[in-house]
Amino acid sequence: MNAAGTETVIDSSTFGKFFIDGEWVDPSTDRMLEIVSPTTENVVFRVAEAVDADIDRAVAAARVAFDTGPWPRLSPAQRAEHLRELARLLRTRKDELAAAWTEQVGVIFSMAKTAPEYGISALDTYADIGSSFEFVEKRPAAFATGMLAREPVGVVAAIAPWNAPLVTMLNKIAPALLAGCTVVMKPAPQTPIEAHIIAECAAAAGFPPGVVNLVTAERDASDYLVRRPAVDKVSFTGSLAAGKRIASVCGERIARVTLELGGKSAAIILDDYDLGEAANSLGPGLCMLSGQNCAALTRVIISKKRHDELVDLLVEQLQQVKVGDPYDLETQVGPLAMKRQLERVEAYIAKGQAEGARLACGGGRPSGLERGYFIEPTVFANVDNAMDIAREEIFGPVICVISCEDEEDAIRIANDSPFGLAGAVYTRDVDRAYRVARRMRTGTVGQNGPLADFSIAFGGFKQSGLGREGGVEGLMPYLETKTILLSQQPSTI
Repeated sequence: MNAAGTETVIDSSTFGKFFIDGEWVDPSTDRMLEIVSPTTENVVFRVAEAVDADIDRAVAAARVAFDTGPWPRLSPAQRAEHLRELARLLRTRKDELAAAWTEQVGVIFSMAKTAPEYGISALDTYADIGSSFEFVEKRPAAFATGMLAREPVGVVAAIAPWNAPLVTMLNKIAPALLAGCTVVMKPAPQTPIEAHIIAECAAAAGFPPGVVNLVTAERDASDYLVRRPAVDKVSFTGSLAAGKRIASVCGERIARVTLELGGKSAAIILDDYDLGEAANSLGPGLCMLSGQNCAALTRVIISKKRHDELVDLLVEQLQQVKVGDPYDLETQVGPLAMKRQLERVEAYIAKGQAEGARLACGGGRPSGLERGYFIEPTVFANVDNAMDIAREEIFGPVICVISCEDEEDAIRIANDSPFGLAGAVYTRDVDRAYRVARRMRTGTVGQNGPLADFSIAFGGFKQSGLGREGGVEGLMPYLETKTILLSQQPSTI
């Protein structure tokens, strides 16, 4: 029984197996992954751990299903129906999906309860795209009847992170499956439960054998998966270091790759915007997922004359935030996801102080919480954009306030970053917001808040990654373009 007085039983019957070639199969060893609750520090789940032989089996099943199975040869409308059925079945498991997120990552349960629908909706979005997207187009040609066909790229390794395991995995497999690809799901070792539920629902939805496969593994096995010649494309969301490794491996064998690698996103607050409203936006944004959000607005850029006032407002707000048990409906910030993440955030807080930034609030363990990976929401003031805390992704509830001279200087500071995933412009003037947004070197820019829309596209500039996820732009990386030149128009397309 959790602190909210409710209990959700997560079906663990498949946790000791992998889903390969349409069946739940025994692993080749007895190795297990232990999933630790960040709230209690106790082991809450154990799942089978894949080794190279298990990876080979999953990739082989996906390869055969793509090369000789019916899935790539179904019409987009037929594949879309499978996506809709998968969505329907996942909706019957929303309570389990919510509980899994809180148990594995420590996300506050009030948020976890509403989040599954957001992830599942990706399946509906791509099913809808399947009815309108032109997979084959007639094109003008000089000496023939020209056609441009978009065909599935092949076998896809879908590697999801631990912070948002459901939405990121579904935004990989939904476009891949619509395109006609087959997939091997490889969730983060800390958060395998959502992928198990997806695989269980895929089995019930009647996907042909080998189209959807699941292996759970540590990083070494993930590296082995990425290096398999039979894997045509890798879609990865995670750390910059892992992304660089994957990009180099895919580059060696010219495999297709999509990468979403995080950010250090800037919020530019222009002088016409109310600072109280800005603080009311930035504070909750910092608390979401305990700051473990790649698109979080962690650099706030504001004119020197308004810097101190904004810092005071942020401090006032964040000191009222309740940190604690994620099942308590009054809690606003849960724990960090794991011990090493807590140690990472604590190290950056110490580094920020050593670099000369002013610790305005937070920075320590909240009083009364002896167990769990908890940290107070933290505000650094008088931050120089050259400091490590302003340039490196901390991935915790830590925000840096940086002063600027004017709008031009704010844009310069925002763009002076190795990352470029998200950003925001706080202003009442929509024309000014658009003008500044166009000059920011980042994948998504919202007016007056940390906004994102996966139905359009999501992804980053610079070291924030390659490619896009969401919408039509998220479908294109799973398709290869083929030019066909014929003597005349064929009778069927």
